[in-house]
Amino acid sequence: MRAPFLIGCFLFSWLTTSAQVVLKNLLTENLKNPICIDAHNPRFSWQLAEKNNIPVGQQAYEIQVDSASFSENNTTPLWSSGKITSNQSVYVPYRGKTLLSCHKYFWRVRIWDTNGLRSAWSDQSFWKMGLLSASDWHAQWIRPALNDTVNAPAPLLRTNFSLNKKIREATAYITSHGFYEAQLNGHKVGDSFLTPGWTSYNKRLQYQAYDVTTLLAQGENAMGITLGSGWYRSPLGPYTPRANFYGDKTAVLMEMRIIFTDGSEKIISSDQSWRSSTGALQFAEIYNGCIIDTRLEKSGWAKPASDDHDWHPVIIMPYAKNTLIATYNEPVKQHETFKPIKVITTPRGEKVIDFGQNLVGWVKVTLKGHPGDSIKIAHAEVLDKAGEFYTENLRAAKAENTYILKDTLKRTFEPQFSWQGFRYIKVSGIKGALNPDDFTAVAVYSDMKATGSFLCSNPLLNQLQHNIQWGQKGNFLDVPTDCPQRDERLGWTGDAQVFSRTAAFNMDVHNFFTKWLKDVAADQYPGGSIPFVVPDVFKNGTNEVGGSSGWGDVSTIIPWNMYFAYGDKKILENQFQSMKAWVNYIQKQTRNNLWVTGNHFGDWLFYSVNNDRDGTSAITNKYLIAQCFYAYSTQILINSAKVLNKTTDEQYYSKLLLKIKRAFVNEYVTANGLISSDTQTAYVLALEFDMLPKNLRQQAAARLVKNIGLYRDHLTTGFLGTPYLCDALTRFGYADVAYKLLLQDTYPSWLYPIKQGATTIWERWDGIRTDGSFEESSMNSYNHYAYGAIGDWMYRYIAGITPAAPAYKKITIKPVIGGGLSWAEGKYDCPYGTIYSKWQITDRKLDMRVTVPQNTTADIFVPDFSGNNYKKFTVGPGNYHYSR
Repeated sequence: MRAPFLIGCFLFSWLTTSAQVVLKNLLTENLKNPICIDAHNPRFSWQLAEKNNIPVGQQAYEIQVDSASFSENNTTPLWSSGKITSNQSVYVPYRGKTLLSCHKYFWRVRIWDTNGLRSAWSDQSFWKMGLLSASDWHAQWIRPALNDTVNAPAPLLRTNFSLNKKIREATAYITSHGFYEAQLNGHKVGDSFLTPGWTSYNKRLQYQAYDVTTLLAQGENAMGITLGSGWYRSPLGPYTPRANFYGDKTAVLMEMRIIFTDGSEKIISSDQSWRSSTGALQFAEIYNGCIIDTRLEKSGWAKPASDDHDWHPVIIMPYAKNTLIATYNEPVKQHETFKPIKVITTPRGEKVIDFGQNLVGWVKVTLKGHPGDSIKIAHAEVLDKAGEFYTENLRAAKAENTYILKDTLKRTFEPQFSWQGFRYIKVSGIKGALNPDDFTAVAVYSDMKATGSFLCSNPLLNQLQHNIQWGQKGNFLDVPTDCPQRDERLGWTGDAQVFSRTAAFNMDVHNFFTKWLKDVAADQYPGGSIPFVVPDVFKNGTNEVGGSSGWGDVSTIIPWNMYFAYGDKKILENQFQSMKAWVNYIQKQTRNNLWVTGNHFGDWLFYSVNNDRDGTSAITNKYLIAQCFYAYSTQILINSAKVLNKTTDEQYYSKLLLKIKRAFVNEYVTANGLISSDTQTAYVLALEFDMLPKNLRQQAAARLVKNIGLYRDHLTTGFLGTPYLCDALTRFGYADVAYKLLLQDTYPSWLYPIKQGATTIWERWDGIRTDGSFEESSMNSYNHYAYGAIGDWMYRYIAGITPAAPAYKKITIKPVIGGGLSWAEGKYDCPYGTIYSKWQITDRKLDMRVTVPQNTTADIFVPDFSGNNYKKFTVGPGNYHYSR
């Protein structure tokens, strides 16, 4: 099949009998050549690529797995699927013999295309199994024999070992209580930070695997590990932070498995032979930053020649190993760097640097001074209206890094075991003018692949997309945090669920959310209630701090969104009992099928007027909102049960859903269709979740539009109403109003913060007021992604890219033209390949270009230049062009 194209209203294509398929992007558990998989039946994915611009589809596949490279082994493979008639090319499970811990396996695939032609074998890929059970670990948990507390210096642990044979390969497996960074022979192991990541540590503790072959030497070697408090014991939570939440002592577990060229093996592990001490890192904590005193550093301490005779022995600890799990989500790494765009002397005379972008990470600084000089770097997101350095919105978080010099040599510093959210830094302790070349801001976030891009003819919307993406980067540090700068930085469940669909457009968040959702289930309370934050650091003894509608619904909404974005049914399988427990929890709270109990956040940070004499504050009844989300979670549970063939559950919850919706109408809707909370959020949720009888929906949409008009084309929605606002309007024929809201640039609106200079999404619509003053400092983050949920609408309706089936196996391309835009384009890398959609209007003529990935189909709806009429074309993979 050669790539079709469109001219006017005609679709052309032609056949060939010589189609040849190239297979690419082979992944195991959504990872490229991973070296630590603990799934007993790993799943394989691949993509089809056309050759000579000939589009292809798949009708069958065959996978082979072996324990040796296919290029070296011509014997019968360990497992062959045989020819399987299926067009599935994502998450195909291994079905062979039991796989062994720490063993390496190779796999390859070939397919038969829709013309029955067989491809060549793909290039081979590989994966390595991790440690599959607690008994596979030889290492022992060790902790330093030191004054090891939150405020004490960071422990250093080391060992020497000798290797007398030539090394073929070596893998190190490491985890810790607290943060760790490892060195081999003085070189950092891996390029990840904030390891082992954050999970519900008492139930699930990740370990990481590193290929350390090139760091080892034949002869003498040394390994050193630095430990920090991290999420394990740093004070966590606002207002009354709790230290030592998971434990009060740091510890490490390390096992290195070395295979020599003669086939023999050796294991180096953490045991009683290790030694412990402290060095330059005198303090490191999440909210307050770190202190590095180079006068106390132990130079070369992780190299073989280092003398550790005055170091202390370590203590063997009986910590659990049965909670250890391999790491699947992408590690936190360094990414973009920024140089100063301006060096400022504030009215107070403080030295401040502006990096031009609100980001999350840290500053690398090159320093030269005198012994004992102390240089302090403080961090802030904004300057106040007088141009002064502003940190009140950080609350109790100091967010300061201090470096103390030991000599006059020029050295480069960066913090360890801490990070900051900032655009500006204040530098003290340096005499004279600051040299901007000495400062580099480094963005740090989970190493997720960028998958989506959006551009259009309106520069403000392009900046909005930029802000959305940087809000995601800054807050996706192993867990989806609410904010990255103040004394919080927690995995708020409501924020994550409202943003999850947008997140999946911008980046590949499959592994990121799969990992975090397992902690949602792990921290779910016995009665089914979901914590406000995950990992849950609010719980206190028997108190359950959770159960809010819109927040607890994270347990249903994100699994379904991830399933639909990536086609991974296992996400639903993993989470189904958690989803069901949440809906059952709500059901137990109801009275006559109405959820009118409990404490709820409601439409958090909705439009509110301090002196509400005329009733313009957009207050939506919290129980009305709760009822809507009760129905939505129940509907998702029904959908999931259907996918998983759980017929009994599907039938039971289908009947329950009818009762929930009937109760909503009886309680909150008049006979004429007026909803008791006459607000945008009330109508949006009722429409989006199909809470109203069909005969009342269109008039409800008209009431929504009328309400928007009363606020002079401004939104009034908060965290729960905003994600669905433009969707509901577009769905019921008011796309023009959706565009008005999107393009509104006065408060409250998406573009107002941009007019105020925002480079990320704000927590509040008016984080900086029109007079330059700030909202209340107790809750005013300038990097808070929730309102960035509009990005989903921009991809799906402006660019027109929507999944019509899980993983985009079938795609709908239907752009909604409006808002005075002359062109827009969206690009998205789905599991099958790249989707592209661009439209442009020139001289009342529309030009539209679409790319449909291999092994998928699409319905392309081509609008006329006015956007009012569409022509539909159902197509296979290829590049399409429409113009008239």
